[in-house]
Amino acid sequence: MPLLSLSLGSNIDPAENIRRAARALQQEFGEITCSAVFESEAIGFDGDNFLNLVVITETQVDLQPIVLFLKQLEDQLGRDRTQPRFSGRPIDIDILSFGDETGHDCGIELPRAEITRNAFVLKPLAELLPDVVHKETGRTHAALWEAFDKAGQRLWRVDFDWQDT
Repeated sequence: MPLLSLSLGSNIDPAENIRRAARALQQEFGEITCSAVFESEAIGFDGDNFLNLVVITETQVDLQPIVLFLKQLEDQLGRDRTQPRFSGRPIDIDILSFGDETGHDCGIELPRAEITRNAFVLKPLAELLPDVVHKETGRTHAALWEAFDKAGQRLWRVDFDWQDT
């Protein structure tokens, strides 16, 4: 079964929205594994800090229904797609990778470019899948994180349980 990796982020009621999104993902896909949750400053705009994590799951669902489900979930949690790209949001769920797929499919680029660009994506991904090789760079997630310029993007782990009510 293909391994699906997702990046989740929120800076509007982030604890509640992360929990709601993780529960919905568990309901949709069954067993999920979540990274630690990290707090980071907003990138590209002035705004409240974000909570971020990576979720992985194995699934037999095709990519197109996954893309549609994630968009619906974002909408249900209050995502306003009329806002500027770089703005606050109740939830942002991005597909980072889907099995061995590469290139442009279903309106997304795989693996997602943010993996190598954003600490809030790479750090939790390296935590969950340290030995997985990033298809475009040929380097493991752990090696990518080790070489990442951490001075440019502040990131810190927070105590968080997505199953708390």
